[in-house]
Amino acid sequence: MSDIKNLEQRIIRALDRISRNVDAVRAAPVQQQTPPPAQAPDDTAELRAQLDAERAKNAQLTERVNAVRQRQESSFTSLERRLARMTEQLDLQSLEMLRLKKANTKLIEANRQLRDGHEAMVIEPSAINRSLVAELEALRAERAADMVEMEDVLGELKPLIATGDDHA
Repeated sequence: MSDIKNLEQRIIRALDRISRNVDAVRAAPVQQQTPPPAQAPDDTAELRAQLDAERAKNAQLTERVNAVRQRQESSFTSLERRLARMTEQLDLQSLEMLRLKKANTKLIEANRQLRDGHEAMVIEPSAINRSLVAELEALRAERAADMVEMEDVLGELKPLIATGDDHA
């Protein structure tokens, strides 16, 4: 990118020098005593040809710079969208992991109560119910976390599948 800027600046300086020389040639008083040299029209034509060539190169470089700039902007926009989507997915995963962690904590506590009841030879039906509810909640939380992870994987695969369909 810096090479393009350097070339563009050099071309602009060259065009300015050529323009000043052309203006100087036009502004110079015409000497009527001596005829102009025979090569003067050729020099002017050559300078004009060089000027046109430099302008064409400058236009090409400008187009290339604009194309590179547009590509960078589109990549940046694409990366921003991808970052936003991944941040959202990370937030969902964090919530599901928190839910899973809470459910597992409840399950551990319910199992501890069952063990304590078993050791004391007194098992309360409510402890069994709490244990089963905690286990069911842990399974649901694990399933939800798996679903979020599956959606993330599918989200990453969809663009690859779409490009694969384009090539087919």
